Amino acid sequence: MQWLREWILKTAKRLNRSTRYKRSKKFFDGILNDPDNPYKKYVDLMMMFFIISSVGILVYEVRNPVPEWMDIYDIYLVSLVFLIEYLLRLWVHTDLFKLIVEASKRAHILQIDFSLKKPVAKSLKETFNFMMTPAMIVDFLAILPAYREIRILRVFVLFRVFKLLRYTRSLTQFVEVLRNKRFELITLLFLLMFVVVTAGIAIYVFEEHINPEINTLFDAIYWALITITTVGYGDISPVTHEGRTISMIVIVAGIAMISFVTSVIVSAFSEKLIQLKEGRIIEQINKSEEFLLICGYGQMTKMFMRQRDDDDHQYVILEKDKEKYSQAIKDGYYALREDASRHDTLMKFNIEHARITILCLLNSDIENIYISLNAKSISHHIRVIARASDPSMVQKFKRAGADHIVLPNSVANKMLQTAITRPQLYKAAHAILTGKDVAVFDEIRIYPDDPLVGKQLKDINFKQLRLLLMAIEKADDREFLFNPSGETVLKSGDVLVLMGYRIGLDYFKEFYHESLR
Repeated sequence: MQWLREWILKTAKRLNRSTRYKRSKKFFDGILNDPDNPYKKYVDLMMMFFIISSVGILVYEVRNPVPEWMDIYDIYLVSLVFLIEYLLRLWVHTDLFKLIVEASKRAHILQIDFSLKKPVAKSLKETFNFMMTPAMIVDFLAILPAYREIRILRVFVLFRVFKLLRYTRSLTQFVEVLRNKRFELITLLFLLMFVVVTAGIAIYVFEEHINPEINTLFDAIYWALITITTVGYGDISPVTHEGRTISMIVIVAGIAMISFVTSVIVSAFSEKLIQLKEGRIIEQINKSEEFLLICGYGQMTKMFMRQRDDDDHQYVILEKDKEKYSQAIKDGYYALREDASRHDTLMKFNIEHARITILCLLNSDIENIYISLNAKSISHHIRVIARASDPSMVQKFKRAGADHIVLPNSVANKMLQTAITRPQLYKAAHAILTGKDVAVFDEIRIYPDDPLVGKQLKDINFKQLRLLLMAIEKADDREFLFNPSGETVLKSGDVLVLMGYRIGLDYFKEFYHESLR
């Protein structure tokens, strides 16, 4: 047996190092278990077709002769597909070869004899426990109708209906809701059983010799169950005063229990619907190449959202306070009840491929700093714009990695002072910033494939478009140049700050900036 053990170990090491083996296992695991896998939905649709067609054949053959091709399809093809799926699920669940290699390394380090018993036993135990899960039991029973020689096995076709739970998202979510409330539902079930058994025994004691419809304890418990569920077939009715009194108590208890169960399920579904809605918001925003994460729903966020109007940027508001979150939803904004300072909250978004800007607009400087630290620890490509209420906190925000710090109190005081001392300048600045029928400010970022790359500023006819170039932020050293010279050469990553009419800015973007994008 020594040669067999060495051969198994050698094979396990080879497969454990094999990129093709790992890639194949990851591929099948993805199409079977990963909801984000692009191929999983097609596999789910195919399996649903096999399930529905198989059950349809079972119903059809009750009163009609089944054609031979249909029998072959149901007995062999469908069952073979289900068998392959079952075996693939077992294969991707545990990795025997990896366990063998780990056991071999452990034996080598500890200088002890290598044995296959422990890794094989561990693998078998994990596989057996996995096979005993309800979903895998259903999968196994769904294969049995292939053996039609035993007619009773045809009824196992019905278990194929339960396989729909794997492939139908709404049914899966329904089962998940019930699973999350299993403690409450099991408690109510035990209470129901207690009341039914107690009422059944009581009615059996009082009416067994009097009521001709109650001959056994089973009849009494059957009556109690029918009564407490308010079905009331009427085939068994109490005839004594004691029995009728018990009936009244059972009916009231039944109404109360139904109300309890309904409230538990409704509350569970309400919570689940909120989660599903938030999941759809995250899924939708992750499809965008650029979006905003707005932290907090306070006064500044409300003012910012009112001025966005035609802004094309995707956004979502992150608010952990329940009342503020509800108000954001009521105001018609996309919001999630999440804590932006948590690492797992930001990881829900497309950090790697999207251009993300985080607006820290909470009232607390400490929380805004913590959010900035959290965002920059995940990715330094995330742009962070933070609100600071105290100028003394600016340096702390910079150390936390914030790209821009806004001091609303200082800005408001400066604007107020300007309005008093230079009213005409205030009117012009306010009109430009709010875009009210006058020239507006805008910024244009130069991308690698833009036709502007390599051009000098004097080669661009800003005057014809009635645009004024205010400044350039250079990509090399982030230097901010006011009124740059005409010899300045544009490079990828530079940002132009322009002022002019909106129609001129749009024309510039269309023909000078975005013609190759």
